[in-house]
Amino acid sequence: MEPLERLLNLVGLLLETEHPLTFEQISETLDAYRAQNTDTAKRMFERDKDILREYGVPLELRDMDAWGGEQGYLIPKDLYYLPEIAFTPEELGSLLVAAQGGGGDTPVEQAAQKLLYGADGGALAGLSGGPLAAGSDARGSLLLETAQAAQDRRHVRFGYRTSQGKVSERGVDAFAVVFRRGHWYLVGHDRERDDIRAFRLSRFIGDLTDVGPGLDPPAKFSAADHVERGPWVPGGEDLASVAFAPDVAWAAADSFRGASTRGPREDGWVVVEIPMADEQEMAGWILGFGADAEVLEPEDLRAGVVARLEAVRG
Repeated sequence: MEPLERLLNLVGLLLETEHPLTFEQISETLDAYRAQNTDTAKRMFERDKDILREYGVPLELRDMDAWGGEQGYLIPKDLYYLPEIAFTPEELGSLLVAAQGGGGDTPVEQAAQKLLYGADGGALAGLSGGPLAAGSDARGSLLLETAQAAQDRRHVRFGYRTSQGKVSERGVDAFAVVFRRGHWYLVGHDRERDDIRAFRLSRFIGDLTDVGPGLDPPAKFSAADHVERGPWVPGGEDLASVAFAPDVAWAAADSFRGASTRGPREDGWVVVEIPMADEQEMAGWILGFGADAEVLEPEDLRAGVVARLEAVRG
């Protein structure tokens, strides 16, 4: 048996035992010691104890009974396992500053990403391959407030402006905060619409208000699934309105998940509303339709398409 396997088996046995075990009980249970003669097994066990303690494993020798007549070994779980990691808003802020201060792919940034992002459903959910940067979305303490709300499973209210400029009050059970392509998003359950939605932090208006306890995310919830890679996002709050020529309108609508159609207009063109995640990438998709597509709104998407066309003409 490999030494590492023997050590792992010893740790597992001494962690799970309810009462201290003598060397004889250990050697009867683990094949690695039982296969040796008594003297060899004892020397091997003494070496293994020294190695475990050298690596910080809290292997303890305790009395087997109240009279102290015999002693045995165990590893206390409360001394062995690390406590669950939780962050205060101030600690989250410190981690974000550390992550952004070292440049791309530094050990500091990589460590901060692991602590901030955690497993699926964590307060801050990120995707591999992208830098951790707050950018213009993290105005004031908004990012920290939304992250704390998600971590504590709070119901929050905030003013929200869509890409078309429509402003409304939203009530959301905060599940996670996601960083995607230069923007931060709050992902949660929109109570008015009874659906999970993604809200871009740069479109928040005013302060975030904590209303009270929120709902827990559904089983197998993954925040990243609600902020898709690419120019669109199913169920997104930011809509792009694009008019397509009759010959390509229905094909265009089928190209985007979550798209809906309006029209046709008097000229026969069909307006398609597309839930949007990234204006720059959306502009590239629309330009692929050439003269058969015209962006109506939002204005920043229309301006991006016009700027690319002017660059080509120039």
